[in-house]
This record gives sequence, C-alpha cells and structure tokens, in this order.
Amino acid sequence: MEEIISETLQPLLQLLHISFRKLDIVADPTEENSYRVNIETDEPQHLIGYHGATLFAIQHLLKILLNKKMEQSFSVALDVDNYRKRQEESVLNLAEQKVELVRKYSTPKKLPPMSPYFRRLVHMHLTKPEFSDVATQSEGEGNFRAVVISLANA
Repeated sequence: MEEIISETLQPLLQLLHISFRKLDIVADPTEENSYRVNIETDEPQHLIGYHGATLFAIQHLLKILLNKKMEQSFSVALDVDNYRKRQEESVLNLAEQKVELVRKYSTPKKLPPMSPYFRRLVHMHLTKPEFSDVATQSEGEGNFRAVVISLANA
C-alpha cells in the first residue's frame, strides 16, 4: 500500500508544481489500513495553505485517486514537515490540561471550537485507561462545535 500511495502522490504533487525532498509513508499502528504521509519540502506554506486548506484539499484528491485504484477501505493523513503532527500534539496537550482542571475543580471544561478531525482525536485520546474518570461530548453547531470534558460519574 505504501508503494501505491507514493506512486499516486508523487505525480499529483508534480502536476501541482509542488517540489518536495522526501515522502515518508508509515502505517498508523493505532488503526488498521490507516497511513500517515509526511512530505518534506522547502516551501511548506504553499503545500499547507491557509489553516491547512490546501493540504486537506490535496489529501482529499489523493483519497479519490487511491479509491479508484484500491478495493479496500483505508485512511490517509497528509502532513507537511510534521505541521499536522505538531498541531495534534498541541490539541492533545490542551485537552490534558483541561482534564487536570476538570479533576481539580469537578466542573466541565470546554475546549475551543475545532474541526471534526481534531474533535475526534480528542475524544479518542481521552478514551485511554488513564482518563477513565472523564467523559467527553461535542457541543455547538458548525464552526463553533467544541469538545466538553467532564467527570464521568457527574
């Protein structure tokens, strides 16, 4: 699968006139048929775009092209110079800080509004055994949808 991803992504980037040094394609150990692709480039801002919009658009195109080639379901997450990885770590650190406040004050805490991807990341992260005393739910509509963290037994 890694080879198919590479053979599909490289020409796509070339058609878009996006230069890159290296593609790191790794199977995600936490999910079956899930892959992470980190693109190393000298011009990350062109590939990321405003708030990651270009990156998500290229990821969407890649998924469409791969779906035409493959007969199995899979997930591909694109990253540029670990931009997305740093964002994920930042969101998870913030969630863990809020968990500590929830534990300390026994009151629910709301995270800032975020995309469905990051909300799901927070929900999944907080299902780990060390967070068994807290519960999460999403509240709000559209761009204002956010994760609320509360004590599980409250």
